[in-house]
Amino acid sequence: MKTENLTKQSLAKYFDHTFLKAYATNADLEKLCTEAKTIGAAMVAINTEWTKFCKEQLQGTDVHVGAAIGFPLGQCGLDTKLFECKWAIEQGADEIDYVINISKAKMHDWDFIRHEMEEFKKICTEGQVLLKVIFENCYLTKDEIRQLALIAKEVKPDFIKTSTGFGTGGATVEDVKIMVEAVDGEVQVKAAGGIRDWKTCKEMIEAGATRIGTSSSLNILKEFEGE
Repeated sequence: MKTENLTKQSLAKYFDHTFLKAYATNADLEKLCTEAKTIGAAMVAINTEWTKFCKEQLQGTDVHVGAAIGFPLGQCGLDTKLFECKWAIEQGADEIDYVINISKAKMHDWDFIRHEMEEFKKICTEGQVLLKVIFENCYLTKDEIRQLALIAKEVKPDFIKTSTGFGTGGATVEDVKIMVEAVDGEVQVKAAGGIRDWKTCKEMIEAGATRIGTSSSLNILKEFEGE
């Protein structure tokens, strides 16, 4: 997508304004929600524990609450992840970002990956919430990224996502392009991890990302305004 026609308000709607640190406090999450409301972000991305708290903070706004499931390793077992997903929805989550079982992807157990994605899709469809699937691309080959995206094209979550931001690397333009090409318009792509300035954000949007996960939303908007 071209970025020439973006305004501060339309750019802010790309942002999943993020605070996923283990040491989060009430004050941290209250600040996150206040910032998200002020800029008009799409969502706050938080650990599941904080779902109800953030839902209360954002009541009466159109800013979504997004719970990170199986975060950041995706290694707690499918039943555990599905339970966490259901609980997050009960607590008020509007969107779910879950981490795939990366080990299964590395072993090319694509049947498991598809089953996992389908199970999340069922729960999120029933709960009427958006579903994002986190790949964690830094641990994957380009062919593995493409294969995961092709599975998503069939299952049709709302988004596929590059990274947790807690791996050895974050979003890259190359990976976003691979994902966008593979899903061929059937699924949206979220870029996350290491996006801290307008230049990088702009590159991700122009590569086809329609959501940006970042803890640097305010800085990006400030740089955007200064162009």
